[in-house]
Amino acid sequence: MSWTDERVELLKKLWTDGLSASQIAAELGGVTRNAVIGKVHRLGLSGRAKAVAPAAKPRRARTPATASPATPRPAQAPVAQSRGATALKMEPMEEAAVEVQPQTEPVAEIVPITERATILTLTERTCKWPIGDPSTQDFYFCGRHSDPGVPYCAHHCRIAYQPVNDRRRDKDRKALRA
Repeated sequence: MSWTDERVELLKKLWTDGLSASQIAAELGGVTRNAVIGKVHRLGLSGRAKAVAPAAKPRRARTPATASPATPRPAQAPVAQSRGATALKMEPMEEAAVEVQPQTEPVAEIVPITERATILTLTERTCKWPIGDPSTQDFYFCGRHSDPGVPYCAHHCRIAYQPVNDRRRDKDRKALRA
């Protein structure tokens, strides 16, 4: 199909009248909607009249069967109307400004300075539980006495190692929530 002068003039007229590309393609015949859109862009056609939608018949408000005409109705908030694919439209949510403050570990206050260990002072019999942020100067390891074959002291072992029954219970709870 070639764009003759007559077809181009008809395209321009239909475009300025406000017809959609699909409607113009149907009117011209033998051309696709995408071909119409491409030609419109190549011609540099822009602003056009809005297509006039058929006037909708005004709807009568229905009254509930239990309400009598004399009973006053409560005022209703206006309902926002939407058009298009709004199912996927994300509404901006206002997020509360929450300032996260780092929590100090209660054990950090319990570990005396003399028992605190650095990476250089750790042995196989000291607790290797890290305390603090490794990128700061005040980072250290617990350093308390640990049992043979266990990397942590008794307090940190309770945190690090959970009994099998507790893990199963937590796993079952998560599965029920999903």
